[in-house]
Amino acid sequence: MDEKKPSLIKDFLSEPEGFSLVFGGFLFHLLQRAHLAGNTGRSLCIRILVITLLAWLPLLVLSLISGQVFRDSVQLSFLVDIETHVRFLLALPLLVVAESVVHQRIRPLISLFLERDLIPESAKGQFSAAIESAIRLRNSTSIELILISAVYLFGILFLWRTQIALDVSSWYSVEINGRSKLSPAGWWLAFISLPLFQFLLLRWYFRLFIWSRFLWQVSKISLNLIPTSPDRACGLGFLAKVSYVFSPLVFAQGVLLAGVLGERIFFTGVSLTSFEIEIIGMVTLVLLSILGPLLVFTPQIMAAKLNGLDEYGTLSQKYVRAFDFKWLRRRETTDEPFIGSADIQSLADLSNSFEIIKSTRAFPFDIKNVIQLIIITVLPIAPLLLTMFSLEDLLLTIFKILFR
Repeated sequence: MDEKKPSLIKDFLSEPEGFSLVFGGFLFHLLQRAHLAGNTGRSLCIRILVITLLAWLPLLVLSLISGQVFRDSVQLSFLVDIETHVRFLLALPLLVVAESVVHQRIRPLISLFLERDLIPESAKGQFSAAIESAIRLRNSTSIELILISAVYLFGILFLWRTQIALDVSSWYSVEINGRSKLSPAGWWLAFISLPLFQFLLLRWYFRLFIWSRFLWQVSKISLNLIPTSPDRACGLGFLAKVSYVFSPLVFAQGVLLAGVLGERIFFTGVSLTSFEIEIIGMVTLVLLSILGPLLVFTPQIMAAKLNGLDEYGTLSQKYVRAFDFKWLRRRETTDEPFIGSADIQSLADLSNSFEIIKSTRAFPFDIKNVIQLIIITVLPIAPLLLTMFSLEDLLLTIFKILFR
């Protein structure tokens, strides 16, 4: 059985659908039958259009029929419901786009474990088992059914109705005999649009769980780490690319948060500064879910670093002692010219290697990746600063910060 594992690895990584966190599962196969799956530009555009129209267009039509499109009929009319339009016309398409981006970028990232010989020959069976386990989990029909159940039981009946929906007369909720009841558009929102969006978002977090679990399983392999690797992560620096791989997903969450905060600001009169905890919480969640899983490699990186310091320290000491003996103590006669000697360059190279080991990080990402994810998360919220300052004052403040 172990002899088959390397070929299984090759099959997974060479097939068009190889290792994918996205393309698989019961609902994916339903989309395939409806000709809405696939990774071509045309199928992606069609999928975005169909899903977006399914979530948003009936809300507009039903609101028109009920006369709740304009503000003179209800406090929160459909046209001015910022959160709804941002959620279904911006965040929802971004979640679909993220599927295509992650599918294209994740498989080459995984293949680097093999291309860089990080997986020992004896552990390729274990690596293949991790891939197979991730694919089985991705294809689990029972998990998708659990996610759908969670969306309706918790996401709609509790979270939306008690924590998210505004307590005002709106296009999705009308007051009848002193009690708030869903309008026709509200019923579509509660049982079709919101569940669709929440399922796609929740499924993304499940995919991040699969990714984290896969990395954890790989971290149990004794990897061939090189302490002198120029990436300052013993050869695992390529994993920092996850900040690019999942950037559309991160941006979608920032857009969603901006929509929720914008609606609260415009219809409840609160200031943007009142949502510091929510913004910090979202940034923390993003950093933990995207970069957090990479910390499973910290023990191996630190072990390789300490071992490298010991080994290269011993080698350096031997070389420096020999260099000192040859060129300074002159205990033996040599006619070799000092100028242009390879010994000098070798001493410098050895010193550089030792400095690389000393500067090796404890994790396979750096501060640039952290800053990148923070910027992507809060960028959609930036326009809300105009609710606190005029555009002129905002630009003037930025100018003073940059050029003071």
